Amino acid sequence: MSTTQQPSPQPPLAPHEYWQGVSPPGTFATPSAGYSGFYPAELPDGRQLQLPIRVLPGDGTAAVASLILNQASFALEDALSAVVADLISPFAPDIVIGVPTLGLPLANNVARRLGHSRMVALGTSRKFWYRDELGEPLASITSPGGGKTIYLDPRMLPLLEGRRIIVIDDVVSTGSSMAAVLRLLAKAGIAPLAVAVAMLQGDSWRDRLAPFEVPVLGAIASPRLHRVDDNRWLPADPPPP
Repeated sequence: MSTTQQPSPQPPLAPHEYWQGVSPPGTFATPSAGYSGFYPAELPDGRQLQLPIRVLPGDGTAAVASLILNQASFALEDALSAVVADLISPFAPDIVIGVPTLGLPLANNVARRLGHSRMVALGTSRKFWYRDELGEPLASITSPGGGKTIYLDPRMLPLLEGRRIIVIDDVVSTGSSMAAVLRLLAKAGIAPLAVAVAMLQGDSWRDRLAPFEVPVLGAIASPRLHRVDDNRWLPADPPPP
């Protein structure tokens, strides 16, 4: 009689070791008692990524799985970029727009995979030639205080007018920052075909982005988490529709 071998429990990585590799399918089990230290996100082919669990500001009962793309290995960036490129290829985009800061390396990598010669980067540093009407206040889950503005360089408008466009960012979580990006593009008369990200984080972004009626695609997904005890976390989100 044969028995099915379950993956052995894996200890959390040291802080600098996260986002450096991709593990084979089935490396990490899905614990019924809760996640401890990290969340194993899965690529479409079943390969797994260890994402550290970060406690959100507040009463310490809520957390998310974290992805900091500019601290990731090139191999991990390539793995995520390949999936994003596959997701958006059916839209036949002419150009991709990258959202700063952490969406820019992903957008660059994806644009190259699609055979594009360049991508268009939005910015949060105001240059003297920028125009106020091409700016929008910005906030995100990792920068709850806000205070930033996202800008579209007016010199880039000829690259975008009448083109098939995809917006690329690293993570969509609450949807606040992506909503600001979509409002900014609407000011310029730009309606992207889709939004593509490395990670869909939780589910609360759905209601905020629904009015824009744009598909939102992700290479991986992770749930919001709630605390079970000092060392364990369980998903707080309902499963996506």
